[in-house]
Amino acid sequence: MSSVITSIFRPLLVTLIMTLSACSSTPEQQNNDNPPTVGDSRDPLEVINRPFWTFTWDYVDKFIAKPASEVYTTYTPPFLRSGLYNMALNLNEPASVINNLLQLKFTDAAKSTGRFVLNSTIGLLGFYDPASDFDWSGDQEEFGEVLGVYGVPDGPYLVIPALGPSSIREEVGDYVDGLYWPLAVIDFWPNMVRLGIIGLEKRAAIRDQEQLLLESEDPYSLIKNAYFQNMNYKVHDGSPPIIINEAQEAEIDALLDDF
Repeated sequence: MSSVITSIFRPLLVTLIMTLSACSSTPEQQNNDNPPTVGDSRDPLEVINRPFWTFTWDYVDKFIAKPASEVYTTYTPPFLRSGLYNMALNLNEPASVINNLLQLKFTDAAKSTGRFVLNSTIGLLGFYDPASDFDWSGDQEEFGEVLGVYGVPDGPYLVIPALGPSSIREEVGDYVDGLYWPLAVIDFWPNMVRLGIIGLEKRAAIRDQEQLLLESEDPYSLIKNAYFQNMNYKVHDGSPPIIINEAQEAEIDALLDDF
């Protein structure tokens, strides 16, 4: 009976203690002159990354990426936008097939194969997405996720000028993904068009979250933490483990014993 009670209350206690711990930061930690990310082991290149982030967000995004995305989404017919985006993503499917196989996710690999074959033929090179009618997921796996599944850490956080947040593991993963067919045989300019379409759509997708950055005391830290959370989410296929430190673990155990 006690084990049943523990299994019920433990998640609740984990959530409660982590929430209280987050709220109990000292005034020095909340001071704007001492950002909480200083000394972050995930970000040893912060002294370089912060200026790159300022350049990317305050200049490239403000004067190029955001206006271009607004013009593209405003004046491009929805069916054409959807079709071009589908075509751009369809070229990633062969890489997704291999990356699923490397993780022994054979069902997902089969779905990715079916998506690519069906959308590349009946779907007119991916312009249409008939595979969705069969409930074949459009989620794609990257080689960086494969590395993460096999225990390779993210490595140092990076801000790529004009592009945004990344990490050593993701950059290595992107390089390997680019070696797969058909990406490896696409010429430079067609590939730039493909990446441009994906970038414009991704910029449009975060339009509603812009206010969070504008209101944040430290947008750099907000984006960095969101990046690592997203990477962890993707590596664990949407079910990342709850990570607590030793002090929180001891506190949980004590509360369970008292209960």
